[in-house]
Amino acid sequence: MTDFDVLVAGELNPDLVLSDPGLEPRFGQQETLVRSAELTIGSSSAIFACGAARLGLHVGFIGVVGDDEFGRFMCRSLGAAGVDVSAVLVNKAQRTGLSVILVRGADRAILTYVGAIASLRAEQVSSALLRRARHLHVASYFLQTALRPGLAGLFRRARRLGLTTSLDTNWDPQETWTGLAEVLPVTDVFLPNEAEALAIVGSGDLGSVVEHLSARVPVGAVKLGPQGVLGWRAQERLRVAAVPVAVVDTVGAGDTFDAGFVFGFLSGWELGRSLELAVACGSLSTRASGGTAAQPTLKEALHHLSEVRHAATD
Repeated sequence: MTDFDVLVAGELNPDLVLSDPGLEPRFGQQETLVRSAELTIGSSSAIFACGAARLGLHVGFIGVVGDDEFGRFMCRSLGAAGVDVSAVLVNKAQRTGLSVILVRGADRAILTYVGAIASLRAEQVSSALLRRARHLHVASYFLQTALRPGLAGLFRRARRLGLTTSLDTNWDPQETWTGLAEVLPVTDVFLPNEAEALAIVGSGDLGSVVEHLSARVPVGAVKLGPQGVLGWRAQERLRVAAVPVAVVDTVGAGDTFDAGFVFGFLSGWELGRSLELAVACGSLSTRASGGTAAQPTLKEALHHLSEVRHAATD
């Protein structure tokens, strides 16, 4: 018996979201007023963890924060969402990272202070902690620069202990897209979006990209935004359409998709059902601002899927 269905090894930072339809920051010591401001759970790993917990999975988290209010905010918020943060490391020599997101209608600019975001190292994820989990998930591969060198070894160690592994790289700010050749062969589930997948493989053809990735990772999905998702399991290929919703904010939709897919994977579901749940989770998460406010429960996601199917047959 394990304590966690999923252990997340990831980055932790809050998002400060400043929103106004006419937002136009000006330098020269000019003050700009905004319509709304909100401090929310940020970081792909934390949003994934909250989404997985919302679906009913038991989730543990290991990451690094500073001994400051932003770090305490993240631990309190994850704990309130049902995520076990007892393994989170507090480094008094560092400060917790922060992203300031400037939202103007459908457009946004993001300013990120890295702080402790990139500090977690593979050796800090102990085998004793791994033994408490069924599955290990890592996101923001390219941001987690201290974790990257040892990630393949961490995944190999996790698999030897009986865990399955999943990875969502997110975007590479340097756009070099290197370092994955050793990691992908020890990854059980790979979950990039379309732009990331094309860049990682170095091809503009989605079909050939999926063939390339599926030869290295047994299960995965390429997120296509409004066009849905293209998933694979061994030789099976399946495309699932997006779920219609009134979109308010797409922040964290891909991470919430990941949570839905990993739920299906760990539940032993067939590929199509896992993809449908993942699409529903990602889509429903866009109904409110921030990455976690509208994440659905399993019951909500399945009910929405049922309504969509019923509407399609009318």
